[in-house]
Amino acid sequence: MAGKDNTLNMTEGSALALIVKFSIPMLIGNLFQQFYNLVDSIMVGRLVGSDAFAAVGASSSITFLFFALCNGIGSGGGIITSQFFGGDDTKRVKRCITNTGYIMFVFPLIVGITAFFLSDPLLRLLDTPSEIFKDALIYVRIMCIGIVFVSLYNYISSMLRALGDSKTPLYFLIVSSFINIGLDAFCIVVLKMGVVGAAVATLISQFLAGIGCFIFAIKTNPYFKLSKEDMTFDKDITLKTIKLGIPLSLQFSLIAISCMALQKVVNSFGPVAVAAFTATSRVEQIIHQPYQTISAALSTFCGQNYGAKKGKRVIKGFHQSLIIMALFSLIMLPVMQFGGRTIVSIFVEKEAVIEMGAKALSITSYFYVFLGLIYVARGVLNGLSDAFFALLNGIVEVLGRFIVPVVLTSIAAIGLWGIWWSVGVVWLVSGVTAWMRYRGYTKRKLKPLMESEKN
Repeated sequence: MAGKDNTLNMTEGSALALIVKFSIPMLIGNLFQQFYNLVDSIMVGRLVGSDAFAAVGASSSITFLFFALCNGIGSGGGIITSQFFGGDDTKRVKRCITNTGYIMFVFPLIVGITAFFLSDPLLRLLDTPSEIFKDALIYVRIMCIGIVFVSLYNYISSMLRALGDSKTPLYFLIVSSFINIGLDAFCIVVLKMGVVGAAVATLISQFLAGIGCFIFAIKTNPYFKLSKEDMTFDKDITLKTIKLGIPLSLQFSLIAISCMALQKVVNSFGPVAVAAFTATSRVEQIIHQPYQTISAALSTFCGQNYGAKKGKRVIKGFHQSLIIMALFSLIMLPVMQFGGRTIVSIFVEKEAVIEMGAKALSITSYFYVFLGLIYVARGVLNGLSDAFFALLNGIVEVLGRFIVPVVLTSIAAIGLWGIWWSVGVVWLVSGVTAWMRYRGYTKRKLKPLMESEKN
């Protein structure tokens, strides 16, 4: 096809160079996304108050649950698209783009409506402190209304990245970040809307990013130039997308449910602990980004190479990504050990929250390498369409976060610090589980390809 300038074929050339080249725009985009999430948090925490900051944090696990249900389908469609792209099957690439789009239009509407009515009982189930309940409920419900807007951007991003284009989503995310900051200032500072303003600003900026990215893709990317035939409903592709997308949705959702279980434990220690946990969670969302970026790059890399029947390149991509992950983990360890207090103080001024958050970051940073291992293994397994791992990983997270924090916080010598020790322990167990699944699944899945490459 002519005009493939916005795509990247990852089946030829240096695996490390391609993964890094693909990762950098995504990493910048993810950091921008986290940047305006931080702006939300800082403005709410410093201009509205620590209780409002805690309210946003207390609602985050619930909003994550509902967003996760939608994003899994988009991710599944992206992985299937990358495999067709690697196999140079243009017709099915286009069919996958359209059929995933049909699913991503209907599913978020259903989830958003359901989520709106479930938000109140879920917040009560989590024992959300009464001081922050009202703000938390308002924030969740506004985000539920906007699920379809957030899903639009994530869907288009998944499709473009499957084709090797990680730059276009970045450009629109950067623009939306600055729009979000401006809207934050207007809604929170000028209109005095509090947490409502932060939620509205986020949704409007996400909507603009999704619409802009979609229009640009139609005009510039040849795979988005669709004929009437390309837009035909395809049962096989839809079933493939759902078959992979639902386990991914369940994985993300189970992780969200596990976060809700942990949030319930956190809430039982009062508003100061909730604020400290919110601050450390915001910091660790940034720590997640390099791992998450490598994982997404690996999914595309492995999907394309699996579609091209190049098993050796899949293994090579995993090993080189593992080295990048380990180096980043080692760099971040002293940063969190010695700079935690300064980092937490960016969000809040309350001394008790700062002290608690700093110690919490020093605890979880010991386990970053296991967090990275989860993401690297997940990237390969998702790229190979391993639907079972997605479910397995979610189950491990749920069991860990339902059991470990309750046990650790009940030990007198550990107390509330068990909240953050439990986070690290769950990362450790999940990382080891991911590694074991990678070893077994890739050996079985890639062996026929690697044997054919020898001949």
